[in-house]
Amino acid sequence: MKLITLYLPETYIKALDQLVGERFYPNRAEAIRVAIRDLISAEVWRRKGVD
Repeated sequence: MKLITLYLPETYIKALDQLVGERFYPNRAEAIRVAIRDLISAEVWRRKGVD
């Protein structure tokens, strides 16, 4: 894996912390990885449906 730096609005960070606090994810990084994976999957799936 590679390290990246990104800036997020405070509201996003609070929401991530809530998910971590409720044990949906073990930490912020994992929540962000899952969100990016799901976004990429959805976009690829959507594009395949158009073709």
